Amino acid sequence: MVFKAFLWGLNEQFDAISGRLGLHSRSARDFLDALVALGFLERKGDLYSNTPETDLFLDRKKTSYVGGVLEMANHRGYPFWGHLTEALRTGAPQNELKTGNPGLWETLYADPVRLKEVLTAMSVISRGANMRIARAFPWADYRTFVDVETAQGDLAVQIALANPHSRGVGFDLPQAPVFEEYVAAVGVADRVSFVPGDFLKQDLPKADVVLMGHVLHDWDLPTKKKLLKKALDALPASGALIVYEAIIDDDRSKNAFGLMMSLNMLIETPGGFDYTGTDCASWMKEAGFSATRVEPLVGPDSMVIAIK
Repeated sequence: MVFKAFLWGLNEQFDAISGRLGLHSRSARDFLDALVALGFLERKGDLYSNTPETDLFLDRKKTSYVGGVLEMANHRGYPFWGHLTEALRTGAPQNELKTGNPGLWETLYADPVRLKEVLTAMSVISRGANMRIARAFPWADYRTFVDVETAQGDLAVQIALANPHSRGVGFDLPQAPVFEEYVAAVGVADRVSFVPGDFLKQDLPKADVVLMGHVLHDWDLPTKKKLLKKALDALPASGALIVYEAIIDDDRSKNAFGLMMSLNMLIETPGGFDYTGTDCASWMKEAGFSATRVEPLVGPDSMVIAIK
């Protein structure tokens, strides 16, 4: 809920909110106060206002708006999660694929406006982890990188901003000029470029570092291993692979977000699932990497680093 309203009196305040949002007077007070209790609004006397967090992340006029992803989850995810029981019993996706229609990304890529909105929101959600990767990894030892399934390109942008010596490529399916517009606006277009391609059918671009953020969990185990081998082949000796997402803790009892995301992969994909750091490290070594380590990022995200 994104608004600020000065409320003059008990009846007038509910009339004003009801008029703006189309709410019945019976529901307005409980609705507003529920948002206060949930931490989405602040209330001081008769004044309701956004919290600093909602003002930053839920205002459509700000570049920090994350509502595109939330709206997508509301429009798509909520109905599909209503079939969780069926997914648990069948192991089959419950989204558009269930009825033979194109899936999420095919649908989004067919709508450039909606695609840009969602990719922009994904950048905001991932920015904390992207900035951490750009600073915590020893980039001084590497000059080039490729960000696989780059989306809008925020990970590549954050690496370039924090490491002026680096040059990178964003690799993804052909898209409207979302990537180029973003890197140009940030001022790193001279060091970060877009390469269109399909990583399931093509080799990855060569680079000192390959990054896969929120990529592997989309796929079944054979495809995960195939992508790790492609990363190995794209790297020189001593090159590095960084895989990051909501890595599940090895005890599988603490990272609730990672576990719920794995259930979301059940609903959204034919074979995708999330995994532990130990799982990922074992697949990396099987692919041919010599050393691995797991490092926390921010929130539920961690990165698994492998050296060729």
